[in-house]
Amino acid sequence: MEKILFPTDFSETANNAFVYVLEMAKVFKAEVIVLHVYELPPVSYEGYPIYVSEVFESVELDKFENFKDQIPYLRKIAEEHHFDTLKMSHVLEQGDLVSVVKAIAKKNKVDFIIMGTNGASGLKETFMGSNTGSVIADVPITLLSVPFQAKFKQIKKIAFTTRYRAKDHKALQQVVEFANKVNAQVKCLHVRTADSDVKEVQIDKWRHDFKNDPVEFFVIPDNDIEGTIFEFLDDLDIDILAMLTYKRSFLQELFRHSFTKKFSYHSEIPLLVFHE
Repeated sequence: MEKILFPTDFSETANNAFVYVLEMAKVFKAEVIVLHVYELPPVSYEGYPIYVSEVFESVELDKFENFKDQIPYLRKIAEEHHFDTLKMSHVLEQGDLVSVVKAIAKKNKVDFIIMGTNGASGLKETFMGSNTGSVIADVPITLLSVPFQAKFKQIKKIAFTTRYRAKDHKALQQVVEFANKVNAQVKCLHVRTADSDVKEVQIDKWRHDFKNDPVEFFVIPDNDIEGTIFEFLDDLDIDILAMLTYKRSFLQELFRHSFTKKFSYHSEIPLLVFHE
């Protein structure tokens, strides 16, 4: 049985993403691990050993009570969506989010991570923030980032952008595997700029390699890569945008420009992240 890890802070954004967790668990016949991570407050130890101990015990008790109160609510969401028989376990851990996610994922051999984000700012946080950005950087597991504005609907079309590199070919295979499980089509897009070095023979080879898969290839000549991608998402009514992670320096450069602002107009589209 596959396993989906769902790190949550029990916010409205996270609860919205939980619906995707339920739907993905149904499709993948997966077990869900609900994870809540908290950090102890910074307190000076010097001269106050008893007080510090009491503070930590108080914080941990408060977190446990909150965790205990929230779990029935998640169960209620599952029941409302007719997933009351879903296998779901709950983990409350103290520590750094990234370290805990990494440890839990490794210990439980997690196949998939789903997290909620807050629109365009959440997308930026996904790649560059200290928490979810580091999860992507340090935990090499496929991740679905679900923006708060996203409302679950049947996944019919998945967009994947490529520059026809070897690592993209491997990533497309992963996208196809995902698409086959959810019965979706993959729309593979290459934006051909004036300085593009992609040869027709490369494109033809990919078409041949994926001829028996639900993949359609698009090559659009334009120097405005970002604008073309977003127009593509609109024109084809894309449900999920899949992409391959890059080095952090590339992502910082990406978000330094207009990508985040443009994506705010597509903030209802979940982002499926694969690792190179």
